Amino acid sequence: MEKWQFPPDGGHMERPTGIYLQTMTTREAQERLKKNDIIILPIGSTENHGPHACSGEDTFLVSRMAELVAQKTGCTVAEPMWYGSHPFHHLGMPGTVVIPEETFIAYIRAIIAGLWNSGWRKIILLNGHGQDYAIPMAMHQFAKKYQVPALLVNVNWWFVIPEHIRDKAHGGPFETPFVHADECETSYSMALFPEMIQQEYAVDTEGQPLMPPGHIDGSGSAYGLPIPFWQHVGGSTIEVVATPEGVVGKATLADPEKARPGLNAILDYLEKLVTDIITKYPAGVLPPAGKLSQRPREEIEALLKGPLVDGGRHLYTVAYPP
Repeated sequence: MEKWQFPPDGGHMERPTGIYLQTMTTREAQERLKKNDIIILPIGSTENHGPHACSGEDTFLVSRMAELVAQKTGCTVAEPMWYGSHPFHHLGMPGTVVIPEETFIAYIRAIIAGLWNSGWRKIILLNGHGQDYAIPMAMHQFAKKYQVPALLVNVNWWFVIPEHIRDKAHGGPFETPFVHADECETSYSMALFPEMIQQEYAVDTEGQPLMPPGHIDGSGSAYGLPIPFWQHVGGSTIEVVATPEGVVGKATLADPEKARPGLNAILDYLEKLVTDIITKYPAGVLPPAGKLSQRPREEIEALLKGPLVDGGRHLYTVAYPP
């Protein structure tokens, strides 16, 4: 029997199944923290994915992954972030909601602070959208602002499994390179949430590069080219001009079977990540405060206790706004 089942019994956001923080009572959350205090924050986007796919595709990809991992490991999932930051070439595309980087980063930083203050101090920020440049900044801003012990890890799922998102010419399972709402992304979506994909409406398009080949990498940075896709402006035509359909690539070639090996690989890794963290740092244990901060020991101890314990303090006594 296959370890991970596709499509999964997904869609837990409104079900009291002990997966999402927001569907737990305070009592349930406190009991959960005693056993496993790791929480996964799925970070997605709302953007045009063509006539065949939902605009929340990036968000559902990582939330369904997180649900499966939580079911296996006992960690918790936070309800996802539905709106994200976007590189310049996405600007102006109907169906795409672009959040300014300053706002997006501050929002993530505030979520981290709220989770930390509530006892969730080991956070996996699981990203499903091309905002690789922004999430680490939010983590480091939190760390600089508060200087309290925490374990924050950002995982962009495609970075874990580059060999599984490449085209056949480079050893992967796909006919075409991974770009956007295409053969690769649609295949993963069909495996995780087929109910939201209407493949009969899939279309094929081609992007319009403005630079010679061999310099700018594609989505997922799977080919090891020198310039990641977000580290340029002007190297490709903006989407609203070149691919108004919302697809960049050949979505008609999508097949969930093509995504199965890659999904098994990323889910195995996420399970290992959670298991390794909770083994090294069991519930209630964090990396040593003295190795992460030079705040006074008494101050850190009070913050770690939290505001509802005698002698404890809430995190916002250090800094506000978060």
